Amino acid sequence: MTSSDILKQLESLGLASIKNVLLKHGVKEPLYGVKVEELKKIQKVTKQNNSLALELYASGVYDAMYLAGLIAEPEKMTKKDLQKWVKDANSSALCAYTVAWVAAESKYGMELSQEWIESANENIASAGWSTLTSLVAITKDEELDIPVLKQLLTKLPKTIHTSHNQVKSAMNGFITAVGIYVKELHELAKQTAEKIGKLTIDVGDTACKVPYAIDYIEKAESKNSIGKKKKSARC
Repeated sequence: MTSSDILKQLESLGLASIKNVLLKHGVKEPLYGVKVEELKKIQKVTKQNNSLALELYASGVYDAMYLAGLIAEPEKMTKKDLQKWVKDANSSALCAYTVAWVAAESKYGMELSQEWIESANENIASAGWSTLTSLVAITKDEELDIPVLKQLLTKLPKTIHTSHNQVKSAMNGFITAVGIYVKELHELAKQTAEKIGKLTIDVGDTACKVPYAIDYIEKAESKNSIGKKKKSARC
C-alpha cells in the first residue's frame, strides 16, 4: 500500500461522530475521524514501515499522522525526523502519544525529551514530558538516569501550577509514571504528588477528568505492580 492508497482508505473510514469527539479534544483539521481500531487494522497490513510512516506523517492529516506513529520503526528514526515530528505535532494527542511513543523507543529519547521540556512552545514541552513518561515505563531502572529524573521531580511542585494547560497535564503523567514504574523513585513521586495536590486543568468541552497521581500510584501498589515495565510505549 502506498501513502496515497492509505489516505484514500482513511477518508472512506472517517466517521462524523469520531471527528467531533477529536475536535473537542483539540485535534486540528484536516482529519477524517477514523477509529483507532481501524488504524490498527491497517497497521497489521503495512506492518512496521518507516519510510511509509514518514510519508503519512508529512501528509498533515491527523489520522494518517497517528497511524504513522504505529508503523514507524523507532530505531530508524533520525534526530532530524523526530525534531520535524514534534514541530509538526499540532494537537495534544500527537504530542502525548504519537511523537512521545516513537521518541521514547528511539535512541534519542532521553536527549530530546530534556531539550523539549525546556521549550516555550506548549506542544513541544508537553511532548517532552510525555516522552519521559514513556521512557520510564519501558526502560530498566538500571538504564535510567535516576539523578536527572529525581531532579525533575523535585522541581515540579514549584513549576507545575504555573505551566501551560497541556504541559501541566503531561507533567502530571510523568509523576504518575515515575511512581509506578521506577522503584527507586516511587516514594519521591508520591511525596511530589502530595506536595502538588490536585490539579486544575481545563479539559474544554469534554467529559475528561484530571487524574490525581496519588490515586493511580496507589492503585498500582494494590496490584503489586510497582516497577513492572511495559514491553512497548505504543499501544
